[in-house]
Amino acid sequence: MSSEILNAMKISAMGMRAQGARIRVITENVANSDTTGDTPGSDPYRRQNISFKNQLDRELGIKLVEVDKISEDYTKPFPVKYMPDHPAADEEGYVKMPNVNSLLELTDIREAQRSYEANLGMIEQARTMMNRTIDLLRSA
Repeated sequence: MSSEILNAMKISAMGMRAQGARIRVITENVANSDTTGDTPGSDPYRRQNISFKNQLDRELGIKLVEVDKISEDYTKPFPVKYMPDHPAADEEGYVKMPNVNSLLELTDIREAQRSYEANLGMIEQARTMMNRTIDLLRSA
């Protein structure tokens, strides 16, 4: 088999792993989009961000994508909602809500899903090419 085909499969597999991690982070954000604090003034769930980095595979001589870190989003403030009966309500009746924008999360998860599917398609194409090469060698 051609090492280029195997390298392409490895690159795509690592891309799928990275996008799978991205989907898990986004899913956690959506699942916690209504998770408030327990006491007055306490912070609610804080949106998580994921970042990636290139990692050189010295054995194969190719760059692979990996998860760099998962961190909390401190750039967006917590919106407040008037809920005077909530246990986390302040003295004015406002509760800090998570800084999760569900529309943004849906957009991100669709993009991650498409990237995952593109990597999967590349693996399928590489496998098809390998099988055709084997068939050609058998018939020769």
